[in-house]
Amino acid sequence: MSAIFKREFKSYFQSVIGWLFLAATLSIFGLYFYVYNLVYGYPNIASTLSSVTFIFLITVPVLTMRVLAEEQRNKTDQLILTSPVSVGKIVAAKFLAMGAVFTIAVVVIAVTPLILSAFGAVPFRENYVAVLGFWLYGLTCIAIGMFVSSLTESQVIAAVLTFVLLFVGYMMESICSLISTSGNFVTKVLGCYDLTGRLDNFFSGMFDIAGMIYYISLVLLFLFLTVQSIQKRRYSISKKKIGLGVFNAGMVAFGVALAVILNLVAGALPTTLTQLDATSKQLYSLTEDTKEMLKGLEEDVTIYVLSAKASMDETVAKTLERYADSSSHITVEYKDPSQYPSFYTQYTDDTSITRNSLIVVSGKRSRVVNYSNIYEGSYDYSYNWSTTGYDGEGQITSAIQYVTSEDMPVIYGLEGHNEIAVSGNFSEVIEKANITLEKINLLQYDEIPEDAAAIIINGPSSDFSEDDAEKVRDYLKNGGKAFITTTYTDKDMTNFNSILSEYGVTVVDGVVMEGNNEYYYQQPYYLLPDVKYDSLTSAASDNYVFVPSAQGLQYPKASEEETEEGTESTDSGITYTELLSTSESAYVKKDVAALETLEKEDGDVEGPFALGLDVKKNVDEEKTTELVVYSCTGMFADNADQIVSGNNSNLFSGAITGLVDDTGEGTTVIPVKEYDSSTLTVSAAVMLAGAALGIIVVPVLLLIVGIVIWARRRKR
Repeated sequence: MSAIFKREFKSYFQSVIGWLFLAATLSIFGLYFYVYNLVYGYPNIASTLSSVTFIFLITVPVLTMRVLAEEQRNKTDQLILTSPVSVGKIVAAKFLAMGAVFTIAVVVIAVTPLILSAFGAVPFRENYVAVLGFWLYGLTCIAIGMFVSSLTESQVIAAVLTFVLLFVGYMMESICSLISTSGNFVTKVLGCYDLTGRLDNFFSGMFDIAGMIYYISLVLLFLFLTVQSIQKRRYSISKKKIGLGVFNAGMVAFGVALAVILNLVAGALPTTLTQLDATSKQLYSLTEDTKEMLKGLEEDVTIYVLSAKASMDETVAKTLERYADSSSHITVEYKDPSQYPSFYTQYTDDTSITRNSLIVVSGKRSRVVNYSNIYEGSYDYSYNWSTTGYDGEGQITSAIQYVTSEDMPVIYGLEGHNEIAVSGNFSEVIEKANITLEKINLLQYDEIPEDAAAIIINGPSSDFSEDDAEKVRDYLKNGGKAFITTTYTDKDMTNFNSILSEYGVTVVDGVVMEGNNEYYYQQPYYLLPDVKYDSLTSAASDNYVFVPSAQGLQYPKASEEETEEGTESTDSGITYTELLSTSESAYVKKDVAALETLEKEDGDVEGPFALGLDVKKNVDEEKTTELVVYSCTGMFADNADQIVSGNNSNLFSGAITGLVDDTGEGTTVIPVKEYDSSTLTVSAAVMLAGAALGIIVVPVLLLIVGIVIWARRRKR
């Protein structure tokens, strides 16, 4: 077998065929690599590989057309039929030789992520999963071409038939969607020969074990059919025509059935076992919080998808598969709007709902997850939209909890003192946490309502009345929870400040400036503080938060011995935890209206300062008062949030859910999963060199070498 492999492998490089195959494959890859990875700066070669899969329709027929057809034409196939080596080993050796030629090209392609890493961060796992899928797909095409070559002695017919079979497999997904967008028995049967459907999983960063089984089983099946085709000629060598009768019907049926059963078993397994998420941000995996929520799910939930399954967003579809596989109570049903145009009206009057949107339904209630809320993005300076985050899991988990929960916690937002309304991304955070936000003016209430899970006091710029401040203090003394932000104002805020001073917190009058340029963005008052790790900040602790024009917070410091165990004031029984802090070089400018310089001057209050505090005081064994205080209202606005890619809203989410969770009424909130939107920085000279080498120089050299070797052998 090894001798046959060596002979066949050498034959491809003693003629032009092997060199032509490598030159064509690498040249087309080089063209798309230049465009996508060098010019556009994409760090992942999946898009490049996806774009060049069509090349197999051309190169594989050329590579495989002569492997068995030529031997039939020259009558040398009789040596195979009478060889002491089994037909199976001969077929395997010939296939491995062609596979080795193809693998040379794949090895060259596999080097490109290493080259790209010189120009920026490259997701290696995603790249090499894509390369693996490309390699398996190519081997499958070669096995199909080899089978066709065994059917005829004409190389031209073998090449044409191989092209037709590969083209049908390449277009099968589109063919099935033309037959039925929702799928039927016919499309299921035809889908067995969808050669590129499983390839999409590899290109999207999914290590698909079921996909590997599919491609490997197809390779083995077509090699088996090739063996059967050759074996048949032992008894009918003189047969000149192509037909199903040339095969041993029983053996063929057995081989096909075995391949079908193998793939049915693999397809029936949960995707949690057969598909491993290789993406750097784990886009397709469910977090442990979601898995725990699903384990405790006792009510049936149906997720209706407003799309045909064949045209559904692949990332969302994979996420939904994870939910269905993780809980027997989750059912996913696809409703094609073309067939069910008014289906959504049973659950919502919102006419802006789009395709790919979800409707999550239980016996209690329903919630619509609009497709526009599943992805986050932003516009660049050229007003081009780019996707920055995927919130599929967060939105679906939130919706499931909403439709199965008995009661929704309520947070009251105080107004009447020029507070800033919670809006935009931050109101969506509250909705995603399945919390109801109600606005109240304390003039209309004798006290904070008893059903309050927490209150929000968001940057009042005019002072509370003594009566209003007393209502808030009474609420907090009884174990209440409050999210409070402050904003700089030249007005007297004595009553508002009394709420904070009740718990030892003092707001330094003025605006904080940073003396350390590592702690600010562009201007000393655009702060990038140190984010202390805590349960309230865990979702935001890995990245910057943006704090514009903040005030400083001061509080009683514990002794050094107590600081080792946590900053606790033993005299008052209050525990203080810093959430955000400046550097030691920070200082406060008091008279902002008469500000002449941003540099530190005599009379400025020296730091460091806390910009965020978690304040707790035990009321009794069951109740604990808690205040989460941030000294900047502007940090919880969309424009500030966009500067740090949504990390301020992550901080806000941690605070709100932390306060509500402490009451036992909270919900699981899954943060948005960031897309790795980083691009490579490639110089024009490198682009030009890459284009020249990949598209022209290397392929032309390969062709020249092949032609020279072929010409020399012709002269002998």
